[in-house]
Amino acid sequence: MAAPMSQQLQSQLPAGGLSQGAPPAPGGGQLGLPQQQQDFDPVQRYRLLIPQLKESLQNLMKVAAQNLAQNTNIDNGQKSADGPVQRFDKSLEEFYALCDQLELCLRLAYECLSQSYDSAKHSPTLVPTATKPDAVQTESLPYTHYLSMIKSQIACAKDIHNALLECSKKIMGKSPVTQGAP
Repeated sequence: MAAPMSQQLQSQLPAGGLSQGAPPAPGGGQLGLPQQQQDFDPVQRYRLLIPQLKESLQNLMKVAAQNLAQNTNIDNGQKSADGPVQRFDKSLEEFYALCDQLELCLRLAYECLSQSYDSAKHSPTLVPTATKPDAVQTESLPYTHYLSMIKSQIACAKDIHNALLECSKKIMGKSPVTQGAP
C-alpha cells in the first residue's frame, strides 16, 4: 500500500515532482486507518508529508553544498572530478511543492475545524426522539429549546431574504427602463 500512496503524492506535484531519492511514506502510511479515510484526512496527510519535507530539505542542502563546492573549484581554476551534480532548481522545486501541499493540508484542516465549530454553535446537541424516552442523553437538547433555536434560525433567514428583496428593488428602481423605447 506504500507504493500507491507515494504515487498519489507524486501525481499531485508539478512537473519535476519528487526525485527518485524521495522515500515513500513512513510505515507505508498505515496507522490503522483505511486508505480512503487517509486520502480525506488533512491532518493524517500532513503527518505523512512531514518526513518527506525533511528529506527534501536535506537533499536541497546537500545539492546546494555540492553545487557551491563545484562552483568554488571552478572559480579557483581546479577541475571538478565529482561528475554531474544534481540541479539545485529541481531540488528547490521539489521542496516548494511539498511546502505547497502542506499548506493546502493545513488550510483544509482549518476549514474543517471552522465548519465543525459553526455546526456546534448553530446546532450544538441532538434532540431526543419520542420513541426512545429512556435513551435521553445529558447533552441532548430539550425539544422546547430546539424549537426556539429553529425559530431564531428561520427569523434570521427571513431577515436575510427581506434584505435581499429590498436591495433588488432598489437596484431595479435605479436602473432605467427601456422596454417601451423603440
